[in-house]
Amino acid sequence: MGVEPENTLRSFVRAERAGMDAIELDLHLSKDGALVVMHDAEVDRTTDGTGPVADLTLAELRGLDAGRGERVPVLDEVLDAVRSPIQAEIKDVAAARVLAELMLRRDLAARVEVSSFHDDAVAEVGRLVPGARTVLVAEEWGPDIAERARAAGAGALALDIRRLTLETADLARAAGLRLIGWVVNTPQHLRLARALELDGVTTDYPEIRRTGRFLA
Repeated sequence: MGVEPENTLRSFVRAERAGMDAIELDLHLSKDGALVVMHDAEVDRTTDGTGPVADLTLAELRGLDAGRGERVPVLDEVLDAVRSPIQAEIKDVAAARVLAELMLRRDLAARVEVSSFHDDAVAEVGRLVPGARTVLVAEEWGPDIAERARAAGAGALALDIRRLTLETADLARAAGLRLIGWVVNTPQHLRLARALELDGVTTDYPEIRRTGRFLA
């Protein structure tokens, strides 16, 4: 989030208070298999630590400062801190099965939508969790993007707003897919999202919200 330390409880609470329709977060597995909320594969950019998330235990990750004294959260903690719907992006395929197990244990299929750049991760969650809602994410794509999403069992596409065209939007609609644009942080991108009649967008700045469905 652009106004609070990203992927922290502080940022999620602010997004909820700002009236976002849902909260988007990113998931990696710690060395000991915990679902930790962090965007990058390494902790260097967003904490006072160094090294890959996968090389650190949960206890080591929890000891890091993620900004303004915030700790690196685990998914369970976020689910308990806010009531908003969650869009959980799987950053590595290994996290798919662990997330699926948590969703089954806590009956989260209705609350948590799962997204990933990895087709296999999207398909795995859909296979393991009855009724799971999944999203295929892409920064670059070809004319087969809608076909890829359907093959993975996804019900939606989340595509880079900077590359999104009317042609791609039409492909998604023809395939019966919802279409989300990321990341909408400028008035120009917001106008484009409205012109393309997207089903939703993600943003780092809740204040940009005017109308429509937003995730922060």
